[in-house]
Amino acid sequence: MDRARTHLLSLLDHIHRGDVVTFNWCMRRKRRELFTRAGRMISRTADGPWYLLPPLALSCVDVQLALHLTLVLMLGFALERPLYALLKKGLRRNRPAQALPGFQSFVAPADQFSFPSGHTSGAFLVATATGGLAPELAPALFPWAALVGLSRVFLGVHFPTDIAAGAAVGGSLGWLALGTLA
Repeated sequence: MDRARTHLLSLLDHIHRGDVVTFNWCMRRKRRELFTRAGRMISRTADGPWYLLPPLALSCVDVQLALHLTLVLMLGFALERPLYALLKKGLRRNRPAQALPGFQSFVAPADQFSFPSGHTSGAFLVATATGGLAPELAPALFPWAALVGLSRVFLGVHFPTDIAAGAAVGGSLGWLALGTLA
């Protein structure tokens, strides 16, 4: 058991070191100020109230589809929010500002811990659910969700693996909600 724990800790340390290298690379970009400004705007599009837009927009075209999407999103977020809170509070991964001496993020995070990214999880849940019901919207929604995740790194509040985990959680729960309410 000690050997397995040692290997796991070594793997986690290796992942964290890779995260820090990638994070620092992002922070050294020439156009970082532009990325930060754009990141603030993009990140705000993944604040909770904006998630009502896809069903509202679809209601102009197909009320039944909009109602179905609303139910899928309600189920998806009913699963995602508790899982997100459980992971954040259970794993307690420090945000970059706490993990990297001398670093300050460009925005104040909404909560204390970093893993997974809630903005990214929500964005991928919306992209997956909406894209699953209206596939013609997927080519716009998935790049948007990816940009939300990238913005969280450039704002200095998440490491890259926080984004990957958020995308996996949100996308998986989006598919689960779609499948459940098919």
